[in-house]
Amino acid sequence: MDGHENEQHRTGDETSPERGRARRVTAWRPGNRLRRLGVVLALLAVTLGGIVIGTYAGGHVGTDIGPFRAELKLSPSLSGGTTVDIPPLGALLLDSHDGPAYLTVEVGSLDQGRTEALLDDPASISRASQSAVQDVRDGVMRLGLRTLASVVLATLILAALVFRDVRRTAWAGGMALVITASSLGTAASTLRPQAIEEPRYEGLLVNAPAIVGDARRIANDYTKYAEQLQRLVGNVSKLYTTVSALPVVQPSPGTTRVLHVSDIHLNPTGWQLIRTVVEQFGIDVVVDTGDMTDWGSEPEASFVGSIGLLKKPYVFIRGNHDSPRTAAAVAQQPNAIVLNNSVTTVGGLTIAGLGDPRFTPDKETSPAGSGLTSAVADQVIGAGEQLAATIEKSPRKVDIALIHDPASAGPLSGTCPLVLSGHTHSRQVSKLPQVEGKQPTTLMVQGSTGGAGLRGLEGEKPTPLTMTVLYFDQQKLLQAYDDITVGGTGQSQVNLERHVIRDPAKGDQVPVTPTPTRGPSESPSPGTTTLSPTPTS
Repeated sequence: MDGHENEQHRTGDETSPERGRARRVTAWRPGNRLRRLGVVLALLAVTLGGIVIGTYAGGHVGTDIGPFRAELKLSPSLSGGTTVDIPPLGALLLDSHDGPAYLTVEVGSLDQGRTEALLDDPASISRASQSAVQDVRDGVMRLGLRTLASVVLATLILAALVFRDVRRTAWAGGMALVITASSLGTAASTLRPQAIEEPRYEGLLVNAPAIVGDARRIANDYTKYAEQLQRLVGNVSKLYTTVSALPVVQPSPGTTRVLHVSDIHLNPTGWQLIRTVVEQFGIDVVVDTGDMTDWGSEPEASFVGSIGLLKKPYVFIRGNHDSPRTAAAVAQQPNAIVLNNSVTTVGGLTIAGLGDPRFTPDKETSPAGSGLTSAVADQVIGAGEQLAATIEKSPRKVDIALIHDPASAGPLSGTCPLVLSGHTHSRQVSKLPQVEGKQPTTLMVQGSTGGAGLRGLEGEKPTPLTMTVLYFDQQKLLQAYDDITVGGTGQSQVNLERHVIRDPAKGDQVPVTPTPTRGPSESPSPGTTTLSPTPTS
């Protein structure tokens, strides 16, 4: 009896409030807190490891998009985005959403039966593209659910192996579910349907117009985004099923397409590229901001004969490597217009232009002329002032001004919305310092359409061949442009990047560039010129 009472007494002591408080104090000692923190960090590390493993292991799904079998893949990413791989044509890169998930859509093989149906019945291409949006939506939903299940399963297995504890394994699985679902939710909530307006295209140039589509057929909401996706699938279907005659997107009504080239420097490859772009993009007008030749000699004059083969209006101004003989040879071409402090209207656009005031064919002085000394600055600024006066006197509003050296651009600020130039062999887009009370002016400096000629081989890497397709709306304002870059001699990479201008009346949102201006220096002396930085190659 006494032993039983003593046992009860001992049991009562262990469950007394004093004993409970003692255990809690022990649990919250520094050593125990560190152990608990270590467990939490271990749980987090195992969970993140399970998420990565599960995403790569199960974050992919196959789906049918029109006649194609496509593979959709998810991968962890800090920045997010989407890549549409279309082998062997290239890829479309879209800034479609924010991280932490990156979507890759790889267009794979064609279904033989559906491909034959496309060939037999062209209308089936339209029907296939109509279902493409729903196909993609269903595929992305299945991809999200499959990724979620794969991540949770991978995390549970990894946690069970590491902890060998049911409760900690359950905690890891729950955390993986929450983190993955939140990540997918973040990607969905930050979806930018308008990202399809400005894809960055990489691949074969001849297919780019048909894949990218027209500049102004743009998605302002999800419905129009779906329509654009339908067009994309339809165009890719045509590329695969029409081998001998690739389709070209027709210009939308009222859009004027202008191809800006510059600094060909006697490179015949430049002419081949120009002809390809003129045909594939449906160009209306070609503008050339100079340096077609190297020395401006009479034998070089025959190089301009390719202008007539384009059968499109060709507006030209002299560069510092072009002689008056070169300009005369260009003027003899049936479709060419040479501007020398004059104004012309072509393709509905009013264009003013003035050639470079210098003639410096010596390669030691190119592409920056003889350097931006005070004397040179006086020349190029004077040319800009001369052209600005001509534009002010023009009875018609000038849409584009052409100069060779961007250092001449300063006086043109406010006279017209767009100034095109070359000379530096380096592409750049910027705003001119705005004149109060006058319209903003964008300056677009072209690279070298001829890869800088032979001098383009002097550096470590060949100078790329560049040109730009400009899209003007019915009000003759620049609404979008495509930058085309082709690898230099010995290289084959072709890139096309589209830029859409949100407010054509105000121009693109680009930084302001300083230009050389006349004025006194800190120690005034007659005839001095204040030189501000100007783009250089």
